[in-house]
Amino acid sequence: MQRRLLEPGGVVTTPLATGEQWDSPNGWAPLQWIAISGLRDYGHLALALSIACRWLSNVEDVYQHTGKLVEKYDVVHLGRSGGGGEYPTQDGFGWTNGVTRQLMTLYPAEQCKEG
Repeated sequence: MQRRLLEPGGVVTTPLATGEQWDSPNGWAPLQWIAISGLRDYGHLALALSIACRWLSNVEDVYQHTGKLVEKYDVVHLGRSGGGGEYPTQDGFGWTNGVTRQLMTLYPAEQCKEG
């Protein structure tokens, strides 16, 4: 995972860049949560921290530029909403809100600066 899926803004859904919404460069909040939770459960705390901090930083950067949390994020090129697929990227998406809030609780900003 670290070699093929970890990008500057979190975990990419697939390494394939097809222009479809589920492929690179997009990352989705539920995927970040599943990866981080699984890594934590199996004791890979440093990698879980890295993914969480990358994701949180990317979400924050997009929020600072747009004032929105969005459905998906470009995790390869930081500070951009995701794209591709059958419809425009949705604003204020519930799973982004929930995952981001929970990750902010688990990994406060100070912990991401240290990690």
